[in-house]
Amino acid sequence: MLQLTLHPVELPLRHAWTIAHGTRTVQRNLIVALHDPETGHTGYGEAPAIPYMGVTVEKMVAWFEGVRPTSTLNYITGIPEPGVVEDDWGLYGQDEPPFFPSGYADGFETQIKFAICAIDQAAHDLCAKNRDISTGELLHLDHQNSLLSNYTLGMDAPEVMVAKLREYPDFPSYKIKLGRPEADGGLEVDLAVLRRLREETHAVFRVDANTGWDAEQTIRASGPLRDLDVEFIEQPLPPDAPRSEHEAVYFGSDLPIMADESCQTESDVEKCAGLFHGINIKLSKCGGMTPARRMIAKARELDLKVMMGCMTETTVGISAVAQFLPLLDYVDMDGALLLAPGSDPADGVKLGTDGVAIFPEGAAAHGNGVTLNRELPTA
Repeated sequence: MLQLTLHPVELPLRHAWTIAHGTRTVQRNLIVALHDPETGHTGYGEAPAIPYMGVTVEKMVAWFEGVRPTSTLNYITGIPEPGVVEDDWGLYGQDEPPFFPSGYADGFETQIKFAICAIDQAAHDLCAKNRDISTGELLHLDHQNSLLSNYTLGMDAPEVMVAKLREYPDFPSYKIKLGRPEADGGLEVDLAVLRRLREETHAVFRVDANTGWDAEQTIRASGPLRDLDVEFIEQPLPPDAPRSEHEAVYFGSDLPIMADESCQTESDVEKCAGLFHGINIKLSKCGGMTPARRMIAKARELDLKVMMGCMTETTVGISAVAQFLPLLDYVDMDGALLLAPGSDPADGVKLGTDGVAIFPEGAAAHGNGVTLNRELPTA
């Protein structure tokens, strides 16, 4: 019978983190431990608290308390009893380990989707550990040719953003958070910052406006951004902007447009076709690794590029993202590097300062490769 333990953690950040939605210096997350006493293995998953989305640790804990009975946990994870083989997982499909049926997370409030993501990551981690294989093997994926991750620079004064880049100067690409309000100089300051950063590196840039621009600004900015070797623009418009504005950007921009806030769950992927050139999947937003696999498959059907990103997460969440590398065109898995030194409570897949994902070896690689490196508080 599975045992659930909830670990609320407070994570000081390396720098104040600013995007178009606000600034924070501490990140609160929930780490979920799913223990199988019959095998002795524990799977781990993570969900971040995101204030601007209304997601708090307290709300996620409250949801978990409602499903704490072991029988309910076994049902929602779909983990079979010991000795049951993959082909007997007929409830959710054969020869694959999806722990939630299609569309399962779509109807829930955001904080519940984040909680579902944590338990889904833990279920994948535990299921593979129980079989003494990696989650990549469980998903029939080969991690020999891993993508290189970008490193993200949160919005700040130009000289501060330059200093952040100099801390990690060897990444092949950088995601630059833009989208300043007009009171802070708006688009003109955004472009000036990017020009200043370009003086520091020849690496590829990716711009994330976090819904901070309108259609006219996006189209106007796209030419100068292209000339500064920007690869794409991520989510310039709010998701609820009129379809005509999204279409104007899609057809009028000099750069590809990637969806983020406009593509949060499985049902959003098809809506992005004809409005975006690709999607950025966040495990927390979509409800975990199970729906993410289906979102990737649907995006490929629609000829959309696929990126997977992260929130400000520990190595628990980053190790789950890393399992998908063979299926992606781009990846942003730098969340643990944004934490203050020594604050990451987990070991697993680590991101090198050159963007390379470093996987554990031997038995440590089983599951998502996650172990905790210290005792954590419990809810």
